[in-house]
Amino acid sequence: MSTTVQAAASPDALAERLFGALIGAMDLFSVYLGDRLGYYWALAGAGPASSDELARRTGTAERYAREWLEQQAVTGILTVENPAAAPLDRRYHLPDGYEAVLVDPDSLSTMTPSAQILAGCVKPLPQLLDAFRTGGGVPYADYGADLTEGQAGGTRPQFLHQLAQDWLPAIPDIHARLLVDPPARVADIGMGLGWSSIAIAKAYPKVNVDGFDLDDASVRDARANADTAGVSDRVQFHIQDAGDPALAGRYDFALAIECIHDMSDPVSVLRAMRRLVGEDGTVLIVDEKVADHFTAPSDDVERFMYGFSILHCLPVGMVEQPSAATGTVIRSETMRRYATDAGFTAVEVLPVEHDFFRFYRLTG
Repeated sequence: MSTTVQAAASPDALAERLFGALIGAMDLFSVYLGDRLGYYWALAGAGPASSDELARRTGTAERYAREWLEQQAVTGILTVENPAAAPLDRRYHLPDGYEAVLVDPDSLSTMTPSAQILAGCVKPLPQLLDAFRTGGGVPYADYGADLTEGQAGGTRPQFLHQLAQDWLPAIPDIHARLLVDPPARVADIGMGLGWSSIAIAKAYPKVNVDGFDLDDASVRDARANADTAGVSDRVQFHIQDAGDPALAGRYDFALAIECIHDMSDPVSVLRAMRRLVGEDGTVLIVDEKVADHFTAPSDDVERFMYGFSILHCLPVGMVEQPSAATGTVIRSETMRRYATDAGFTAVEVLPVEHDFFRFYRLTG
């Protein structure tokens, strides 16, 4: 993820690049259709299919299924066994190994959540245009279920495979505390659909986790996910401000994953987290790994982050005023400043390797 776009390309080169981006966007939306309609699941589970067979497996219309299958073959995602056959006789299959990208929700290679996130990001385009003109914001709820579910689906495999295996062991004293009696209490701020809280509870069978989020739909779905995962006896989700004074000092550890940059008043949130764990406690902030300084043109990661910032993160953070107006591109100097303003005396960047996230331990 280090490709850099060259500055001052010729008009023809720019047009060619944007045409390629248009095709890429169409591919992602075609993946969205295949995921939401169950096409990939049907091909993975029952094997190759004609358009009629796929339509019957998924309860969809044959003519639409046929066009989607042909598009997927033309763009190189699916393979067609007999391209010279009549349209209704052609059979399509999912190439070996593609299940990890298109079907398995726990795979670190999964990409269907990215297609769903993109669909969510563009849902409120009229409001987004208005926000750019007026300086207002776009409420999180207006992005709909695709944004919420896509974001949760994108991070879920990382929580399953990395949170307790790599991220938390990078804080040895916290890792050790979570394993022993008396049972530790963990506060998970802005937990979304709850997969981070669930991953912690499953990896550390003694802990109790309280997740906090102000989005009603997220909390409802998080509770259902905890029930399904069998950890609802130790994981509770609350529609509650973590700054509630009644919560002060109740927790051994608090964390917030990829949400501080979305908040209109990040310093107040960090200050509340500091109160949750007490002055001697530890807070873990996982947020975007961007460059320390603005450069233009820049690499793919920076382009990715700025894309999300203009479409979603900055507008969401601008709803409540006054706003810090952070946006997705939260550089380490900004996070350190927020932490210091919140009363933390030490900010340590943990030695965790990740393409997109930086890990901050806040203490004091």
